[in-house]
Amino acid sequence: MSVTKPWKTQNTQSHFFNKNSWKSMVFYAMLSLILLLCYFSPISTFTTFDHQLSNFSSISIISSNTSSTQENSNNEDAIAQSEKTNEILSTIQNPEISTEQTCDYTNGEWIHDNRGPLYNGSSCKTIKDGQNCMTHLRPDTNYLYWRWQPNQCNISRFNPESFLKILEGKHIAFVGDSLARNQLESLLCMLSSYSDPNLVYSNGDDNKFRRWVFPSQNVTVSVYWSPFLVKGVEKSKNRDYNRLFLDLIDEKWAADLDSIDVAVLSIGHWYLLKSIFIDGGKEIGCHGFDGSNCTAIGFYDPFHKAINTSLRTIIQRNGVNGKKIDVIVTTFPPAHFEGEWDNLDACSKTMPYKKDEKIVEGVNDNLRRIAVEEVEKARIMLNADNVRVTTLDVTRLALLRPDGHPGPYMYYNPFKDGVKERVHNDCVHWCLPGPIDTWNEIMLDIIKRRHGLLDS
Repeated sequence: MSVTKPWKTQNTQSHFFNKNSWKSMVFYAMLSLILLLCYFSPISTFTTFDHQLSNFSSISIISSNTSSTQENSNNEDAIAQSEKTNEILSTIQNPEISTEQTCDYTNGEWIHDNRGPLYNGSSCKTIKDGQNCMTHLRPDTNYLYWRWQPNQCNISRFNPESFLKILEGKHIAFVGDSLARNQLESLLCMLSSYSDPNLVYSNGDDNKFRRWVFPSQNVTVSVYWSPFLVKGVEKSKNRDYNRLFLDLIDEKWAADLDSIDVAVLSIGHWYLLKSIFIDGGKEIGCHGFDGSNCTAIGFYDPFHKAINTSLRTIIQRNGVNGKKIDVIVTTFPPAHFEGEWDNLDACSKTMPYKKDEKIVEGVNDNLRRIAVEEVEKARIMLNADNVRVTTLDVTRLALLRPDGHPGPYMYYNPFKDGVKERVHNDCVHWCLPGPIDTWNEIMLDIIKRRHGLLDS
């Protein structure tokens, strides 16, 4: 995204001063001053909520040529513009942002922890079968004994009782793709080590829409399947591509915003798939179509637009109705496929990477950057006390855990008939228990900091 100045520098001609009085000069001088103040002051006491929301501008996607070279060029331009926007955003002072979250969770390392997880594959009844590495007889267990240590602060071990007390009477909803569901099921398992939840709603194939209530503190936990956040038609047997409507929110989750207190948004992997993008009722381009007539625009700009649309919708609806909501955007968690996806060693590592062994780059870095940029832009432009937005930045710490995926143990005892050269692997989702439990530890730390409850 580029930041466009609301005015252009003009050469003042000499006859201007001859034809205008000193009052005119004062008027234009004051006008310039007002424009400067409006541009550099994100929160103004003179603006209404609707005016403030208009500053959080919607993204327009410009189509490009169909060649892959042009697509790469556009993506590089988008990244450069993103970096420029981040640089500009970093110069804007906002005390509420600087005091809300004082820990940089991104930079740190995985250190060994003998305590292990709060639950196991048998004690938690809500683990998706394909992520239950323990009961599927994964032979190594070292992946269970690590915790994330940020450079600047300490993260307390997850306390389920504390989580439920802080969210007493509240509704936390996980919205997104299967990684959102993975994080949701991790939280359910961690909470169920203290209190059992009651399933009160289930709908959709593969349990895509579910809701639980923890009666001990009347806490509601939900999951909404929405792999794009915006309105979309998923690929099917008859159509091998997705159709995304980038300017329209997915009402399957957004219709419930008036009942949600904490929304955890998590998307990314579905944007890498073959798709056609619609904006403003018009088909603007596609991704993943080889040699077709559609305009190749990649997936970075559509990803930008989808998060922008989602945050705008939340801010607009909750700004109008006054409902308080905390929005947490989980950044893109990298997959760890090495070679072909059905290779025996596609993700067979049993140890984390050391902190300097891998860097976040390429698609992982770009998708993370886009999420962070959109969240920061929303926070800067936001002028509503009832909406708070932040990132749950897990990209780097996830990158360092190639050992945390089910791999072939997405199935029970995959080598019961001997070791095979080709085997199905899941190197995207995370074992439960496993590294993704740390996502929720960090989330609880963020919530505690917001409420001034770090010692609770």
